[in-house]
Amino acid sequence: MTLRTATDLLENATYPATTADLRATYGEVRIEHPTGEERLGDVLERTGDDEFENATAAVHAVYGSVGQDAIGRVGYSDRDPTPMGVDGPEPVSF
Repeated sequence: MTLRTATDLLENATYPATTADLRATYGEVRIEHPTGEERLGDVLERTGDDEFENATAAVHAVYGSVGQDAIGRVGYSDRDPTPMGVDGPEPVSF
């Protein structure tokens, strides 16, 4: 299932919930990535949190802990603006 569908499952959990609780319930759910898959339990283990107060905290922790296969090209974005204080690319006129 997709990352979004997998995190939607966390909305149904009872909170506060420990990482162990969520892993016991949803740990075997497979999250499919463009180049592979990983178990939601493995992602939850990487969150470093012992307890989640609500579903939002759990979902944010999962999004922050998915593997590199889930995010596409590492360090690449054609949508982010150039940060302040950094010279960006030269504008191109078409």
